[in-house]
Amino acid sequence: MRYSVIKENDIFLLFDRLGDVSKAEEAGLGLYTRDTRFLSRMECYLNGRKPTLLDLKTEGNNEAVVLATNPELTTVSGSVLPPNSLFIRRHLFISGGALYERILLRNYHRQEIEVNLDLYVEADFTDIFEVRGCISEEMGRNPSVTVGRQEMVFHYRGADGLARRTEIKLDPAPDAVSGKGRLGYQVKLPVDGTFGITVFVAPLIEGEPRPSVQNTTAVLRSIKKSRREWLRGCTEIVTDNADFNAWIKQSLNDLRALMVDFGDGLFPVAGIPWFAVPFGRDSIITAVQTLMLNPSIARAIIRTLARYQGQKVDPWRDEQPGKIPHEIRRGELANIKRIPHTPYYGTVDATPLFLVLLSEYYHWTGDEAFLREYLPAVDYALGWIDQYGDRDGDGFVEYLKESPAGIENQGWKDSGDSIVHKSGALAEAPIALAEVQGYIYDAKVKWAAILDRMGYYGKAAELRQSAGSLKQNFLQAFWMEGDGFIALALDKNKRQVETVASNGGHCLWSGLLDKQSAQQVVRRLLAPDMFSGYGIRTMSSKARAYNPISYHNGSVWPHDNSLIVMGLVRYGFRQEANRVIEGLFQAARYFNYRLPELFCGFAREEGRPVPYPAACSPQAWAAGTVFLLLQAILGLFPRVAGGEVFLDPVLPESISYMRVKNLQVGSGTVDLLVQREGGSSCWELLRNSSGLRIVRGLTHTAA
Repeated sequence: MRYSVIKENDIFLLFDRLGDVSKAEEAGLGLYTRDTRFLSRMECYLNGRKPTLLDLKTEGNNEAVVLATNPELTTVSGSVLPPNSLFIRRHLFISGGALYERILLRNYHRQEIEVNLDLYVEADFTDIFEVRGCISEEMGRNPSVTVGRQEMVFHYRGADGLARRTEIKLDPAPDAVSGKGRLGYQVKLPVDGTFGITVFVAPLIEGEPRPSVQNTTAVLRSIKKSRREWLRGCTEIVTDNADFNAWIKQSLNDLRALMVDFGDGLFPVAGIPWFAVPFGRDSIITAVQTLMLNPSIARAIIRTLARYQGQKVDPWRDEQPGKIPHEIRRGELANIKRIPHTPYYGTVDATPLFLVLLSEYYHWTGDEAFLREYLPAVDYALGWIDQYGDRDGDGFVEYLKESPAGIENQGWKDSGDSIVHKSGALAEAPIALAEVQGYIYDAKVKWAAILDRMGYYGKAAELRQSAGSLKQNFLQAFWMEGDGFIALALDKNKRQVETVASNGGHCLWSGLLDKQSAQQVVRRLLAPDMFSGYGIRTMSSKARAYNPISYHNGSVWPHDNSLIVMGLVRYGFRQEANRVIEGLFQAARYFNYRLPELFCGFAREEGRPVPYPAACSPQAWAAGTVFLLLQAILGLFPRVAGGEVFLDPVLPESISYMRVKNLQVGSGTVDLLVQREGGSSCWELLRNSSGLRIVRGLTHTAA
């Protein structure tokens, strides 16, 4: 990874290992909020030279410390300062909508020294879609600059009419301030002397609250308090494996980094740097993954996405009534409608997944009042599935891009070449994806049971009949007898897209398969052409379109694997599930316990897992993966409305002991201890304030 990142709420900083936002760097470094780069350069020089890095460490999600020293320098007086004479500490942190930096110099040279410390800053206010290269014609911008004794302010009024500013304030005042972005200090340091400055950078948007400079000691205290509060609200999970614990800890930190409050509670944006905005599919799956960690994440996502549920037919945004949005942008290009993300609705799976999430949230919490509040959204989403999703009335939901600026492929494998026939030809839309039919089946089955419980018997019967027809027709249309597997999709002519891909594994998670076909699917998913040793590939290595360094055609995606693992558990394939878990765990160790969005699909026999060059990191559903895997290990399925929690743990080889504390189910919490005894995994209930009955084993309903 060429960049480091710190983030708090809706603002994040991408910087290099020296703590700089380098103008020469092409990775899109900068300070971002609201899809706009408010700082495009912030570089530190000593006598015209960059410091030498000693160390870089991040603290939590919103704090980083860079330790550096000097190269050989010629001082102001003309003498030579040997390398490693100055100690430089740069402490960067974000809080209250602003970036702070504390720079400290200490002289370890045997003589007094005098050096020039210069900061170079710029702000280009570029929209993140332009930074990514997604727009063919960039907007012409010419920000103005005003300077004062202790500050520099960059000004820009966008084509959307909004005034944007970047305010930079320094304490103490610089000795020199240039309108070209230079902030200079002449520093005299006695032996063992120190010199420090504090930099405050505030991105400002017209009509938005204005951050103010705060005491940095108080700010750092509030940061630590915020971290403690986050951890207190989450389930505590400790194993006897230090590496597994490190994976859990890193994932907790990454999830905290990705949280933004859009008015309904903490909502995990999809990933940094390019997708730090609300997404439909990504955020929903992250919420499903983290129900055992903190159900309030799901609650916030349900509220936010329901607020943006489609209300009309708008081809520019691929919007239809009842549809759950794909992506919401709030930058200049969105405001002037150069891009359709206000919101953009080009996703075929977010709507059924929304229904699955809401039902699972109910199973975990038993919050019927919340459920009833969103029954209109449920009805609207079910209506979209049957009226707009099923375009030709064949019982399957298809997608077709209508927006000229939209996404061609609208499932989770949304790259342009991901839905490909065995021949290598790309499938043509409308396309019915295999996993989407599974999501719809699961949603209808779950909501039939919930509506029955609530007394809506007619609607429940209708959903149950529809789900039964879908299950019956699915295997007839999608099953590939020669491969013993599920087709990736059906194309516009209802021909199977015959490529063997991981999508079929999601149908295990959804419960769409009968036992016989499930056995065959599991056998193929764990075969060498699909299972790399580190995870299940997105596409078989035998496929003509296979490419282990592609985005979707042979790479390994952690979230994809986590859903498949839950499907393996659902059908009773516990050893196979643990085999995949062990592979992902080994990959996490190689990636410093932060699983990326995806990694290359090379076989484990060829060596360590290979990073994918453009993967988001941290990324929400990659960070959420470990928690769904932990749920799978525990065989944990709450059914709070029925007064029960089903539990059937099977520990993988790497873990012999697991303690779970503060597991939130219903209106209380549960503490558990799971240990391996002989060849079995045994559990002990340590505390239960939920009032629920803990039931040993799985039932068909729970699974």
